[in-house]
Order: sequence, then structure tokens, then C-alpha cells
Amino acid sequence: MTEYLETEIKLYCPNFTPVVSTLERLGATLTKPRVYERNVRYEDESQTLTGRDVVVRLREDDRVRLTYKEPVPEGHVDDVAKRFEAEVTISDFETMNLILGRLGYHPFLTYEKYRTTYVYEDCEIVLDEMPYGNFIEIEGDSAKIQRLRTQLGLADAPAFTASYVDLFENVRRALHITAKDLTFDQFNGVDVPLSAFYPPT
Repeated sequence: MTEYLETEIKLYCPNFTPVVSTLERLGATLTKPRVYERNVRYEDESQTLTGRDVVVRLREDDRVRLTYKEPVPEGHVDDVAKRFEAEVTISDFETMNLILGRLGYHPFLTYEKYRTTYVYEDCEIVLDEMPYGNFIEIEGDSAKIQRLRTQLGLADAPAFTASYVDLFENVRRALHITAKDLTFDQFNGVDVPLSAFYPPT
């Protein structure tokens, strides 16, 4: 039976090189080399999804996937975030976009990344090159996540339970950025300090 629960930690990691070296030393398996991703987030007619922390997303890399996410009780413990997640692979991005439009959903944000994926001890480790900086996500059992975090030398790395889109909103406010989408073109030449990822105090 499929368990529709995503359990992961998101860590800020400007330099991937030592982490990759450690993954190779541990014998982690490179399951997907670096690939470009295009993600489109959708909203409903009344703009209610984002406020409820609900995600409807189309993702395209070497395949196309439709994803739905929503909060669960005890959404995060010790920097580890948990959410309901259901995802299916589909054959055609544009046709699915058309179907979503017919159902009353519309694209409200596009974000890009380059992702490299490893697997080690039942955990998935992804190295995400985002337009505003580099992050590592570790997904798996909570105890294994924390153990692997330490093994990778990331015990003191800044951790975030917020989504990449929520971090984008923090960065936009902190740096007074008017760009609607999180793309590499929009962030070309923009220096994003670590402090920009945190909500204003």
C-alpha cells in the first residue's frame, strides 16, 4: 500500500563539492544525473490554495508529473517537514495544463531548478541548484534523515521547512524583487544573502 506522506529536510548548502565527495565515499547511488526542471504551480479561481498551503503542480524534467500536496498534523518536527503528497506521471504537459484550466485552475508561478539525485540507505538526497541559491533535500525516515545529515557534514547547515516558493516570497520581500517567477533569468547577477530566506521579523 502506498503511503502518501512526504518526510524531508531542506538544507541550505552553497557548496555541493564536499557533500558529493562524502556521498561517493559512502557508496551512495547516483540515480539521476543533473537535469533541468520546470515547475508550474496552480491556483483556483478564488486564490485559496496558497493560503491553505495546498500545492497543485506540474513538473517537467525528463518526464512530466502532476503533484498534489497538503499539510498534515505535526507538519514539522526538528526541522523535518511532513506533508501529504500524491503524484502521478502523465504523458503530456500541455494537455494536462489544458485539463487543469478546464477544472478552474490557472498557473500562478513558474520556478526552475537543476536537480541531481542520489539514494543512500533508503533516503533520497537531491542537490537542487535554485535561481537564488543551492539547497539539499533529504527524504526518508526521520531518524535516517538526521543521521545522514550529520554524516554529510550538514548538522549545522541552515534548515528550512518552508517550500521553495515560500522562500521565494521571503527573498522577494527582503530584496524588493518584483519578478513574479523564480527563474534563472530573473536572478541573473542577483546576490541573495542567507538572511533573505527568513521571514521578516
